[in-house]
Amino acid sequence: MVNPLVSIVIPFKDVDEYFKECLNSIQNQTYKNWEVIAINDNSSDNSLAIANTFATKDARFKIYSNDESGIITALRKAYQHSKGEYITRMDADDHMTKDRIETMVTSLIQKGKGYLAVGKVKYFSEKGVNDGYDRYEKWLNKLTASGDNFKEIYKECVIPSPCWMVHRADFEECDAFNADRYPEDYDLAFRFYEKGLQCIPCTTTLHYWRDYDHRTSRTSEHYAQNYFLDIKLFYFLKLELQPTHKLVVWGAGKKGKTIASSLVEKDIQFHWVCDNQKKIGKDIYGVKLLHYSALKNLDHSKTIITVANEEEQVQIKSFFQKLNLKPAIDYYFFC
Repeated sequence: MVNPLVSIVIPFKDVDEYFKECLNSIQNQTYKNWEVIAINDNSSDNSLAIANTFATKDARFKIYSNDESGIITALRKAYQHSKGEYITRMDADDHMTKDRIETMVTSLIQKGKGYLAVGKVKYFSEKGVNDGYDRYEKWLNKLTASGDNFKEIYKECVIPSPCWMVHRADFEECDAFNADRYPEDYDLAFRFYEKGLQCIPCTTTLHYWRDYDHRTSRTSEHYAQNYFLDIKLFYFLKLELQPTHKLVVWGAGKKGKTIASSLVEKDIQFHWVCDNQKKIGKDIYGVKLLHYSALKNLDHSKTIITVANEEEQVQIKSFFQKLNLKPAIDYYFFC
């Protein structure tokens, strides 16, 4: 098919301040063979009226209402109504560059199935982008430029939720939007990774990501840090750990303790190491903390690193290099 149909799924709720800009950016795409499947998730403002205005003038916009509540059920319903050979998601408060859809379709046609199209993103905000989002943008875009996104999947979500595209058959293989785990975008990224999809490198900014105080990822409990840790540990235990491996947790701060506590609850044995002299030798949750040098005597180890300090991370990488252990194979940064 020369110009395959692209389905753009958009859940929306109370975004009337930004929705026109979003839909206009889609209508102005250089690639024309698309459909928007927009699901109204119980909006109380004028968002639905805005969507219906676009649908009245352009049949490519198809508007439905969520029978339930929440972004996962809205995405699920949108996909059920979609017909495109390629699937992509869009956030109702953001906007696309004019060539986003064309760029992604072209790269997927060239590569074929088994690939995931992504693009660089740019945060913007009326109040200015904070340092945390700025660091995340730079980190994510560096991975996207080389297509190495999945190498650091246990750090943060490596696939921008509103800026990916995939062949429908591959999406089905990844179980589409059927999972019920939050954050839903991070869970989907792990399922792309699990099925072995390869990210197509992209050096172009294709999406403008809006930040504001009442954005869902800032206000919903489903995007709290404990949800991210739960997903990381779930997929790590499922995808990385084998019975022959010796599991190690490095770090006894808040995240380290959260993971250790979860492992104890699951009755999963592990070694716990750190470099904090005040904690070495202590018994926490029934596990004795050891100096990290104990790793030298552990064969077939898989280490979860919960140390966030960047300078310390450099030293940790150096330590593993001296042991001939490799990142994303023998050790994984969880922050």
